[in-house]
Amino acid sequence: MAELAVVGSLNQDIRLTVERIPHSGETVSALGAMRSPGGKGANQAVAAARLGLSVTMVGAVGADTAGEQLRARLAAEGVDVSGLAVLTKIDGTPVGTGTATILWEQPESTIIIEAGANAAVDEAFVMSRVEQFRDARAVLCQCETPLGALAAVAHEARGLKVLNPAPAAAVPPTIRDRFDLLVPNRFELAVLAGAAGAPQREEDVLAMVRHLGFPGNVVVTLGSDGCLVVPRDGGPVAVPAIQVTAVDTTAAGDSFCAALVGALLSGDQLVSAAQWATRVAAITTTRDGAIDSLPRRADVNGISARAQGPRPVAG
Repeated sequence: MAELAVVGSLNQDIRLTVERIPHSGETVSALGAMRSPGGKGANQAVAAARLGLSVTMVGAVGADTAGEQLRARLAAEGVDVSGLAVLTKIDGTPVGTGTATILWEQPESTIIIEAGANAAVDEAFVMSRVEQFRDARAVLCQCETPLGALAAVAHEARGLKVLNPAPAAAVPPTIRDRFDLLVPNRFELAVLAGAAGAPQREEDVLAMVRHLGFPGNVVVTLGSDGCLVVPRDGGPVAVPAIQVTAVDTTAAGDSFCAALVGALLSGDQLVSAAQWATRVAAITTTRDGAIDSLPRRADVNGISARAQGPRPVAG
C-alpha cells in the first residue's frame, strides 16, 4: 500500500504565452505554445513522488495520445498507475483526456479546463477503486473531478484526509468537514465560505477561516505572502514566503500540498510542515511548466537558509 493516494485529475496542458489576457470579443496573438502533462491530481502525485513518497494515483484518462503520455509519465516518475482508468466513452458519449488551456502572462496564469475523462471520476468510480486508497497513510483530493469522488474518500479513507479545494468549488460541509486538513488559497476559501470576495488582509483571512467553522486544521496559501496556518488546537501562525524570482506559478499550489502532506507523514508538526511546503512551492515558481517544474528533495535544501521564521497571529 502506498503512503499517499492521490484521487483526482489528469490533464493535457496547452499553454499559450501571452502578453496580456484578451477582453471579451478580442483576439490576441500568442507568443508561443507548449503541450505538456498536467492536471492537479497528476501534479500532486508527481510532486510527492519526487519528494520521496510512495504514491498511487486514482483517476481517468482518455484512450488517446495525451492519455498514453500521461500514464507513461506518471509511471516513469515512480507513481503507481494501476488505479488509472483508460476511457473511450462516458455514458455512451466519446471522451478524451481532460484539457487545460493555460494563458500564461509570465509568471501568472489564467486557466480554462475541459474535464474530459475526469468527469467519470465520481463516487461510484472511486468506490470501485477503494482498495487503492482505503489504507493509505494519507489521501489527497482536489476539485477537478465530481464532488462524489470527495464523498467516497471522505467516507472510506482511514488515513489522513486532505482536501485542496482547487479550482474553487462550493464543497458541502457534509463532505468537507469529514476531511482532516483543508488547504485552500484565499479565493478558494472565499468560495467555501460563500463570501462575495477574497480576503486580502491577514486578519480578514483568519476571520473567514473562523467563519467557515471547519473542524480540522486549515492552511491557507497566500502566494507571495506565504501561508496562514490555523490549527484545530492552538493559535494561528503566519509562515512568510521565500522571496524568489518567479518564472511560472503553475503547479506551485500543487507542490505545496504534496510537500505539506509528505512532511506531516514524516512526523513534522503542522507549522514546520508548512515551512517546508513553502520552500518547495518557492522552488517550483522559479521553473517553467507544471510537472517539469516540480523539485526533488535535494533541490530544496539550498533554499532553507533564506527562509524566515513563522510568527504567531493574534486571533
